[in-house]
Amino acid sequence: MKNLSVIGIGRLGLCFSLTLEKAGYNVVGCDINSDYVNNINDKSFFSHEPGVNKRLSESKNFNATTSIKDAVKHSNLLFVTVASYSEPNGSYDVSQVDSVVDNLKSLGVQDTKKHLVICTNVNPGYSDTVYERLKDYNWEVSFNPETIAQGTILKNQQEPDCVYVGSDSKELAEEIVETYNNMCLNEPSIHIMDRLSAELTKVSLNCYLTCKISFANMVGDLAIKMGAEPEKILKAVGSDSRINNKFFRYGFGWGGPCFPRDTRAFIRLAKDNNMPADMCEASNAINEKHLEFQVDQYTADNSHENSKIILDHVTYKKGTVILEESQQLKYAVHLAEKGYDVIIQESFEVVRVLQHKYGSLFTYVVR
Repeated sequence: MKNLSVIGIGRLGLCFSLTLEKAGYNVVGCDINSDYVNNINDKSFFSHEPGVNKRLSESKNFNATTSIKDAVKHSNLLFVTVASYSEPNGSYDVSQVDSVVDNLKSLGVQDTKKHLVICTNVNPGYSDTVYERLKDYNWEVSFNPETIAQGTILKNQQEPDCVYVGSDSKELAEEIVETYNNMCLNEPSIHIMDRLSAELTKVSLNCYLTCKISFANMVGDLAIKMGAEPEKILKAVGSDSRINNKFFRYGFGWGGPCFPRDTRAFIRLAKDNNMPADMCEASNAINEKHLEFQVDQYTADNSHENSKIILDHVTYKKGTVILEESQQLKYAVHLAEKGYDVIIQESFEVVRVLQHKYGSLFTYVVR
């Protein structure tokens, strides 16, 4: 049984650790939160991500630790899955990865070659700087981003459409590919390239999806304004194999923890390189105008004047507990502030957060 280590076992890293364990690896996960680590090890931790609680309860070869030294000792192959957020200027906040790198350096020169695989979204070019910081300590560095969606993380990790590997050597890349071959239930498309290209691939992928969603909603808004049928139009357009229907439906705009962050990062990256990012900027603007259009459409209909508005979720994606940059929540806030009676049906955890932030602005129903 091969040993693997995962540094950062939050929402994504925990799922990745459990997916690796299920594939037959002996996995050590590292996190700085001692209470969280204890809850993982005694299997009392509760996750809202589907399948995680069952997978954790059944795991036999996954253990958590707060010691990065133990994680490094456990395996020569370590995956970094800590979080990255947005800086005020739009670029990725890589401070958590920086902290990992500093801790690895503090352990001194390794006796055997170690391979650090960065899975966190980072500013293109960043992984090369990590390699420069670690190469004298007997470390190799690769970049291997996750392509998952909240609510289906375990499934996405076991059945990815594609795997991106950014590495300087064929040997290092094959080590990562072998891990995916053992972990995946399908046969994903494998793309091996240099670190910089892999970083650009990841941010470009999400930005393309936001552009596609914005275009669909722009067409839908125009169709409604003209009295046409948006769903039928988009289904017809998406039936062309050059386009397809994935992420090409009329509905709320894009939000959540990834799409807005990655769009901001791409725009910042383009500006830093004196290049335009017109499509991403337009996608942002369309997303905002689409929300305005949805609110205006509802308020313009006099039949809604005294009616209750029932929303079956206001998380950015149904089946999650994530409210971050949710267009559904923004829609609810706009209408409630205009005096409409907005009834939100959500889980207890989500309702508790909403009540703390918005108080009596909404009527809440726990489901």
